[in-house]
Order: sequence, then C-alpha cells, then structure tokens
Amino acid sequence: MTKFLAFAAVSGIAITSAPAFAEQGDILLRVRAINVMPNEDSGSVLPGFPGEEVSVDNSPAPELDITYMATNNIGFELIAATTKHSASGKTGTTSSIGRLASTWVLPPTLTAQYHFAPDAAIRPYVGAGINYTIFYNEKATNALEAAVGDTNVNMKDSFGWALQAGMDIPINDRISLNVDVKYIDIDTTATLRTTAAGTQRVKINLDPLVVGVGLGIKL
Repeated sequence: MTKFLAFAAVSGIAITSAPAFAEQGDILLRVRAINVMPNEDSGSVLPGFPGEEVSVDNSPAPELDITYMATNNIGFELIAATTKHSASGKTGTTSSIGRLASTWVLPPTLTAQYHFAPDAAIRPYVGAGINYTIFYNEKATNALEAAVGDTNVNMKDSFGWALQAGMDIPINDRISLNVDVKYIDIDTTATLRTTAAGTQRVKINLDPLVVGVGLGIKL
C-alpha cells in the first residue's frame, strides 16, 4: 500500500507539473494527417434514375490549422484542408457504370474550443462551430461519359455546423502531440448535364467524420 501511495503521489506531481503549453494570448499552429470519411445519405438520381443512389469514398490528406487562445481554457481554431472524393453508383444502371464523378472539397471550418485541463499532462478539449464547404474542379469520369456522352458536373457549395473533440499531449514547452476528431455537416446537390440523359440531379448529405493525428507548435 505504501508503494502504491508513493507511485500515485509521483504520478500526481508529474501531471500537475506538466510544462505550460497553451496559455492566454498564445497562437498554436498544427499540422495533422487526416482521413475524411463521409457518412453519406444520398437521394435518387432524378429524374432519370429513381431509386438509384450514390456513395462517396474516403480521402486521406494533410491538414493545417491555427488556434488563438483567448483564455487559458478557451480557444478559437481555423481549420483548412482539401480532399478529393469520387461518387459512385450503388444500384441499377449507375452501379454498372461505377464511378460517376470526382470533385475536390475545401471546407474551411471555424470552431470555438473549451480546454478542460490546460495545465495537465493530457489536455482534452471539445469544440463547436461553422463551416463553409467549397466544391471545385468537378469532373465526370470517362466511364460516365462513355455511357451518356459529354457531361458537365456542378456541385453546390454548402454552409453547415461542426463538432470537435480532441486532446493535446505536450512534448515540451513548445511542441505537442495532437489527436482530433471532427464531425462536419455538409449537404450538396450534384447536377450532371449530359448529352444523352439530359440534366440529372442528386442530393447528397456528406456529413464526414474527420480523424486526425499530428503535431502542434506554439508560435
């Protein structure tokens, strides 16, 4: 019992004496490796393919973010990353075609965070905020154009909310290990203007889970 109490005391000292990393007025820069995993809920491809839905693939990418600590506990984080995704048919005619289109996605996201234990060895936080998602460089696949002729693809930009949870583990007084998970509300309508099938539209709720691991540095 004595040894256990001594170990607990030493552990407590290690936790409470962790180096100060993020304090009021600090600016943190983080670089993460992320994986964007859509939880898509698709409507039908209308009017030509009722009942046929699409799926969207995952995409890994680097992410850069910057955080301003307004107090020791409250921070504001701006997140920037861009990923490329493909949409594929799930059933029927569109499924036989396979991949239908691809797009690049840029969802800059601003969150307000609460850091629970700014002086501990492990520093968890939660956040909530907003995002504006920009779709760009949309393209039809060769397989789709072989089936329905020349196709122009456009995806509507999206405005939504975001939730976040993560933790910082300081390595020294300037560098920390960071683990972060975000859920981002992204809804879009994809419009495909084709030669043979006319104009087709499909509503897609992407709503990705974004999981990231990286390093943060205090500037």
